[in-house]
Amino acid sequence: MTKQPDMKQKESRRRGQRTIRGKVLMFTMPVVIVTIIVLVVLSAELSKARLQEKAVAQLESSITNQGDNIESWMNNNMQFFATAKKTIEAAGADGSELQAMLDNYYGFNKYSPNGVYIADSNGKVFKASQATLAAGDVKSSHWYQEGLTRVNMDYGSVYMNAAGEYVVSASGILNDGSDDIKVISADVDLNQISIIVNSGVKMDGASSILVDTADGTILSSPDSSMVGANIEKQDSSLLKGIAKEISDRKYINGAIAGNMVSYRSISGTAWVLISYAPESLILADVNSLGRILLVVGAVAVILLIVLISVMVTRIFRPLNEITKDIIAMSSGDFTIEVRNKSNDEIGVMSNKVAEFVESMRGMLSSINRESDKLKDQSDNSNHVSRSMYSASQSQSEAMEGLNNTVDQLAIAVNEIAENATTLAQVVSDTRDNSDRADASMRETVEITQKGRDDMQKLGSAMDQIKSANAQLVASINQVGEASEEITKIVGMISEIADETNLLSLNASIEAARAGEAGRGFAVVASEIGNLANNSAQSASDINQLIQQVRGLIDNVVGQAEASAKSIDANSELIHTAVVNFDTIYENIKKSNEELSSVVQNIQKVEDVATNVAAISEEQAASTDEILQTSKDMVEHANDITRSSQDVADNSHELADTSQSLASYVSRFRI
Repeated sequence: MTKQPDMKQKESRRRGQRTIRGKVLMFTMPVVIVTIIVLVVLSAELSKARLQEKAVAQLESSITNQGDNIESWMNNNMQFFATAKKTIEAAGADGSELQAMLDNYYGFNKYSPNGVYIADSNGKVFKASQATLAAGDVKSSHWYQEGLTRVNMDYGSVYMNAAGEYVVSASGILNDGSDDIKVISADVDLNQISIIVNSGVKMDGASSILVDTADGTILSSPDSSMVGANIEKQDSSLLKGIAKEISDRKYINGAIAGNMVSYRSISGTAWVLISYAPESLILADVNSLGRILLVVGAVAVILLIVLISVMVTRIFRPLNEITKDIIAMSSGDFTIEVRNKSNDEIGVMSNKVAEFVESMRGMLSSINRESDKLKDQSDNSNHVSRSMYSASQSQSEAMEGLNNTVDQLAIAVNEIAENATTLAQVVSDTRDNSDRADASMRETVEITQKGRDDMQKLGSAMDQIKSANAQLVASINQVGEASEEITKIVGMISEIADETNLLSLNASIEAARAGEAGRGFAVVASEIGNLANNSAQSASDINQLIQQVRGLIDNVVGQAEASAKSIDANSELIHTAVVNFDTIYENIKKSNEELSSVVQNIQKVEDVATNVAAISEEQAASTDEILQTSKDMVEHANDITRSSQDVADNSHELADTSQSLASYVSRFRI
């Protein structure tokens, strides 16, 4: 009545325990999901930073090209103006000759519509006949005042001329050999600068403005209405931020009012070229990439969950089957069939368990058969003892009637002789059966000893599996250390790529400054820059792959540690089984000792039977001595009765031993 509740309690406890597969999945899945999320977020942030750097680089490239074009254009104009100044100074012309030279320069430079003009200290202006220049108060004019401060011609600040146009004048003192101080000047229209600035923008959605830092005047802008306005007086938060940078003389590329801003100073002037692009335009691709990465991350999580579930199931399926078989064995069921479907350590364990089950099945079958034989022999011994007891009682009754009649005594003596002969034969048969039972019991002891040795070998095999698992964890850790070294090498490659990219950018700037002569060098520098970017990207991809390998290595180490814990648990179960076999071995050994005691008692019965037969033969030979020794015969009959009782008691003990052995064997199903 108590076995069934115990089995139910064990089954409920077994169901409440977590499986190794469940534990592996429980610890692996959160790590995988968190890793994918971290990788997605990290990739998005890296992509954002990368695109921002690329946008800044593109802005810098665009603004560098614009600045170079502006400087080249202004230098070309300045060369023309300087040549005209030197020519006039060398000729020392005056009057009509000077007028002719000024007329020749009119229209020669399309960017200077009024050509070259001169003013003396008296306020008189010399200009080309077709020039539309309004003289006004020359000595107080912007260009005249700036020209008096320079010997060589140079550009001044932007101002509005009498015609209401924003121009910049290149002016300087004219040394024509006369004593009169003269200033030579030429005006440059800002429209061409605006064309260069606006047409040189390479980045879609970007814009550029040109600002004179001397007074904050906007020289060029996509909005023509802002040309000539003061940047510090604008309401736009972007222009206010740029004005503050100009005021602080901090031309640092960065973000202002939601725009990426880049600066370039124009050499030979106080001008600064500013390019800017909205961050929303730059990050549009990042947002799209982020959504794609989220989808890819979700798909990757699902695929990894399915893959890990299938992999863990396949790895632990043989171990689950072995666990079920061991549970069945612990409950005494040896009818199981252990199947081996792998060639690894689990497969070796399955083979050893199968061998153990087969050995136990044969051993238990042999014990069961010997127990049945022992029970039958004990029943026979009991039957014989009862017969002996009945015979002894009959003999006692015969001895009591021996004094009455000699004839009856002779008959009784013959009956005693026959019974003694039968008893000797039965005792001899019983002795033979006891000898066979003793041999079978010894064989059972040997089989039990072999089963115990096999269980100890199985425990040693489990220890070897544990050692191999530890070696596997050490090898995986070595792989992790090698990945760390690869990560360092990849970082060094990334640094070299960054330096190469910087060298390429410097080479591009130098090639742009060299003009036509540096065009081929600019192509080479551009290719080097592309190579450096590709190297940096490849290094980044390798680093990401190494991070993924490192995460997988950590997962494998976790699985190996979980397997080690499971192997330890199985080793404890096997050692428990060894202890149980030791108990069975001791019980069988004790039964063997009790069976030996039964054999000794049967030997005593045989001796008694031999004595009875000898006495019967002597009584048959001499009836005279029967009467004299009748009292002795009665005593001998009483001895036989006691011996029969002893045989009966020994038979009961043998039956009890057989019953105990049968109860032990009945716990197992074979």
